[in-house]
Amino acid sequence: MGRVSITPRRVGAALVVLTALLAAGCSGDDRRPGPAPTSAPATAATPGAGAPAGDPAARAAALVASLADEDLVGQVLMPYAYGDRATEVSSGSAAGNRALGGVDTPAEMVTKYRLGGLILVGFSADDPTSGNQETTNVDNPEQVRALTAGLREAAGKLPAGAAPLLIGTDQEYGVVTRVTTGVTMLPSALAAGAAGDPALTEAAWRAAGTELAAMGVNLDFAPVADVLVTRSTVIGSRSFGADPERAAAQVGGAVRGLQSAGVAATVKHFPGHGHSAADSHEGLPVLRQSRRTLEEAAWSPFAAGVDAGAMAVMSAHLDVRAVDPGTPATFSYKLLTEVLRGQLGFQGVVITDGMNMPPAKRWAPGEAAVRALKAGNDLILMPPHVGQAYDGLLAALRDGSLPRARLVEAATRVLTMKFRLADRPTPELSTLRAPEHRDAARRLAAAAVTVLRGSCAGDGVRGPVTVTSSGGREHTRKALTEALTAAGVKVMPSGGTVVHLVGYGDGRGDLRAGAAVTVAMDTPYVLADAASPTLLATYSSSRSSMDALAEVLAGKARPGGRSPVKVPGLPATTCGT
Repeated sequence: MGRVSITPRRVGAALVVLTALLAAGCSGDDRRPGPAPTSAPATAATPGAGAPAGDPAARAAALVASLADEDLVGQVLMPYAYGDRATEVSSGSAAGNRALGGVDTPAEMVTKYRLGGLILVGFSADDPTSGNQETTNVDNPEQVRALTAGLREAAGKLPAGAAPLLIGTDQEYGVVTRVTTGVTMLPSALAAGAAGDPALTEAAWRAAGTELAAMGVNLDFAPVADVLVTRSTVIGSRSFGADPERAAAQVGGAVRGLQSAGVAATVKHFPGHGHSAADSHEGLPVLRQSRRTLEEAAWSPFAAGVDAGAMAVMSAHLDVRAVDPGTPATFSYKLLTEVLRGQLGFQGVVITDGMNMPPAKRWAPGEAAVRALKAGNDLILMPPHVGQAYDGLLAALRDGSLPRARLVEAATRVLTMKFRLADRPTPELSTLRAPEHRDAARRLAAAAVTVLRGSCAGDGVRGPVTVTSSGGREHTRKALTEALTAAGVKVMPSGGTVVHLVGYGDGRGDLRAGAAVTVAMDTPYVLADAASPTLLATYSSSRSSMDALAEVLAGKARPGGRSPVKVPGLPATTCGT
């Protein structure tokens, strides 16, 4: 995919917006609303009322026309909440919720603010977004399903209850994976990029979507469409790689897989976080590339996501100097409305990146939410204080500084997406880790294993093996040991052929002198300093990746992956095509 065409790809949503505006009685952006009712008509509180069966856009427009100002504002908010259950939480979680929104429980937050959605958060030690996660809602699939059921029960009693509550999470697989217990763990996006087969990616993400749906999650903040042209540690193996064409094909596969399972995909982080090595969780990264460079090298995967039918795109806190210098993309009308919608033709829901991140906190929560909506976002994610964001939006709507048409448009898009997701049967929890799901993950992981130095013959290692790792990665070392044993390789505590594993965030000091084989389980850049005669990359420490690695080390499989990023001093391709 070369330079992105400036011709919009779709115009259908314009009809959706027009229908919504007519249904809501809006005559223009500058109309100032009169006093709003404190609640919506009683008929809209019954699931199905005010929302005729049929086209999701028509159902959304009809429902929007029945909603009070308070409900319209709630539909564009997606905060987090403290606690692992909907209606019963610990005293500490209750205190956190009171500070965040003046309520005790997640269910009360949904009800008080008439929320369009809630994000489930949690993090692991390797997660580069952990500083952005202030609580955890995820322990295991059974707990998540109970939590989501309770949240939906609360939302179903609201005037907008005809549309299902959006429940989202960051299930990217690899280092950013919220639910890690009891689910099929896919290899990272970078591993999929190394495998280079969109069909394998689509099958794996279909399995992932089915498992998310079984837990009650209907919106995944994935896949990452950022092209990894820098040594970004915050994006890293979350990206499909450095080649925009190959990354675009992978993004399309992931979107199709997720959405075929009834889970909305969110292509992120527009307009391309991989083009800066800085971290937007710490400050405002600057993209200094020309617009033409961004069109050719950053936007193609986003365009591929749009073409694949992605229901959502996440805007990023990035300063794009060639388009709107000094303004974070999250707040840039030029980038979100003129480029994303006008040039790339996206007509779905635009979701902000976390509004509790530093670039968004330069304004108070209410003002930041208003600015984000006016720029073209439709859903405000993780405001640092949900009450202030809600009050700020409502006040701006009533004093005319937030045009009613813009809020109606945003709420209509959100509800249209909800109705597109409605009426899908929820899979049983027994589908988690189903054999066909594990097989999809295994096939993707096996195709990803890459030789960056050494033989491509697939002869395997000779003699007994000793597995070592950096950073005390006992669980990964154990997984590879078990997989090698199952593959018929003898593993010794010491003295054998040393296979050394290097994981996320590791550098030159984590390499082991004398190792016969060094394996990169995240980005492979560290291999540039490794002296081992054999260098391999799995790009992932998932069990499926360790099983695939064991098959290669045992001589039972030939490594056919191709490194999706250039490693200094090593060939661009070895065994891969």
